[in-house]
Amino acid sequence: MNTDYIPVACHFYDELESAAVKKTLSTIIYLDNGNEQTIEDYVVDFKNLNKEEFAVLKSGLEIRLDKIISFNGLFAKNYNCNV
Repeated sequence: MNTDYIPVACHFYDELESAAVKKTLSTIIYLDNGNEQTIEDYVVDFKNLNKEEFAVLKSGLEIRLDKIISFNGLFAKNYNCNV
């Protein structure tokens, strides 16, 4: 399994940031150790740690942006983002 970090630079994550600003309850599908996980939560912030970007959820969960597959029905692959 490749765990190298892929820098995030695509419009898909602009949608994620927009939801954070609007404080929208979001459904997020992401990869966790190669397994798909689904969570409903609020994106409250973003942080950059050791050059890796994370979405910070209200629950305290931090998800690396390049591990997010889908956000409120929008899929990263449709924005030419690789997960």
